[in-house]
Amino acid sequence: MGLLFKNEGHVVFKPAKDVDLTPASSELYLRANVKAPRLAGFLVKVFAWFLESRIFGTLLLFILKRDNLIHKLVTNAELEEPPVHVPLHPFDDKEEQDVKQVGSELSPPELVQQAIECLPVSLEKTLNGSNFSFRHWTISDYSRAYTSGEITPRTVAEHLIAAIHESSTPPLQMSFFINYKAEDILKQATESTLRYEQGVPISALDGVPIAIKDEIDCLPYPTTGGTKWLHNLRPCTDDACCVKCLRLCGAVLVGKTNMHELGAGTSGINPHYGATRNPYSRSKISGGSSSGSAAVVASGLCPVALGVDGGGSVRMPAALCGVVGLKPTFGRVPHSGVLPLNWTVGMVGILAGTVEDAFIVYAAISCQLPPRQLSLSPKVNFPLLNSTKPISSIKLAKYSEWFNDCSDDIRECCSNALERLQKQYGWKTVEVTIPEIEMMRLAHYVTIGSECSTSLSAFLEKLDFKELGWDARVALAVYGAFSSKEYIKAQKIRNRQMQFHMNLFTQADVIVSPTVGVTAYTILDDAFNTGELDYINGAALVRYSIAGNFLGLPAVTVPVGYDKSGLPIGLQLIGKPWSEATLIHIAFALQDLYVSEYRKPEVYYDLLNKNSVF
Repeated sequence: MGLLFKNEGHVVFKPAKDVDLTPASSELYLRANVKAPRLAGFLVKVFAWFLESRIFGTLLLFILKRDNLIHKLVTNAELEEPPVHVPLHPFDDKEEQDVKQVGSELSPPELVQQAIECLPVSLEKTLNGSNFSFRHWTISDYSRAYTSGEITPRTVAEHLIAAIHESSTPPLQMSFFINYKAEDILKQATESTLRYEQGVPISALDGVPIAIKDEIDCLPYPTTGGTKWLHNLRPCTDDACCVKCLRLCGAVLVGKTNMHELGAGTSGINPHYGATRNPYSRSKISGGSSSGSAAVVASGLCPVALGVDGGGSVRMPAALCGVVGLKPTFGRVPHSGVLPLNWTVGMVGILAGTVEDAFIVYAAISCQLPPRQLSLSPKVNFPLLNSTKPISSIKLAKYSEWFNDCSDDIRECCSNALERLQKQYGWKTVEVTIPEIEMMRLAHYVTIGSECSTSLSAFLEKLDFKELGWDARVALAVYGAFSSKEYIKAQKIRNRQMQFHMNLFTQADVIVSPTVGVTAYTILDDAFNTGELDYINGAALVRYSIAGNFLGLPAVTVPVGYDKSGLPIGLQLIGKPWSEATLIHIAFALQDLYVSEYRKPEVYYDLLNKNSVF
């Protein structure tokens, strides 16, 4: 770390401008110092009781923060930088390669059409006679099937409702959804079918099933945040802005997906609505907190779903479930109508079976709907994926010690992906040093915890804590223990990291890493009713996600293989602010190297009834 000196419990840091980011840097990589056993069942209840105790709680929380280095690296750190409370980046109109500039004043259907025109026309030809062993049906597949009359949105909706019912009951019990209404799905699909029969579909998204994380307002459903109580205190009265955009495009919104309660965990195990199971192995977690959204895409129920990413909550489950996860720049997608669990780190994100589908939905929800707010990004660049060759001269920044801090299977798989990118496209990997990563993780934890606790404070005063899951009770007890001093220190750390990362982006186009440090782990029986506290696995899952949220940077994960047990592995790309077009370009090129190797999940539904293709 960029230290001037260090005493026991007291650290003074060099100014950010004086910290060496080169490969020769003397900065040490500090691995996550998580000191907490896994707890579930009766033990997590005992732990929660102690934390909530006036006598023992304060002492126990002090010990937890001390042993996990929060006191040393955050509370008592001395930093020169002033705090940066919101990771807003000025819009940078630098040229990106092979893009089309689009005005954000266009309507959602117009933006979708602009995105469709950027896609390769050859995608349709890959269906027949391809070397794919498995491929997710795309938005374009649905649109073509509807337009040709091969199938109707109404029929797809009927298949979908039957599949949701089957997946929700024994023996599968996948727990994909918190709420869905068959009559509402059929109503939307019938209206879409009539538009196709009349030859006037609204957009390529017309009739396409899309699921919404239950952290985002979407009528006629309550927004629970994965709880049994929040919707009673905060009723849903309108669609979120991103949902309005999809509805204007004719998408069939199929319900609210399961999530980790209050987004306060990484496993996706919800004691109220069930543990969302991984379609690649029903005994494994799907990851949190956007667990249901990742799993419905992986299982074929929807080509796309919306999630919210506050600490990797879109990218982590996407990687664990073998799908694409895109988190845009902070401020790119309007956030109105999303539960205000964390104001400065949470962002609407997209989970999709393919990069091109993530791009299409990104285009739709980046619209600025009336009443128009001053857009942070008056121009949007769309990547020309129909270019004859991928963009050239890309530099990928890699911090090897951080990159390699993962399981052997992930390290081998992601390293191989970089080699294939270099061999296929001639892109260069640039070795760098990213200082103080563990310090950034702790500062993000203080930030997201403080914001969650504050946003819920008025509700929690009226709440009987028996309505909360036990793991959520523990999380809220810890969150409420952070002080204003710690929150301000965390924002000073945010300033340092923003300076470090902007410096790194003068040397490279993107930062590359694995998406998670471990693949999906087993759901143990003792976690079903109480949730679980597994901070060691949790720290491994969030290891590579923090910069995207804490610093407001765009990021994407793409599947690049499987571990020895057949569980998916993702590679993450972190971009400069407002560089979604470049990220999508690189992700699309990476997908092209691996798409023929993708494997069919254990639980998969073919809503288009094209089983003969695979």
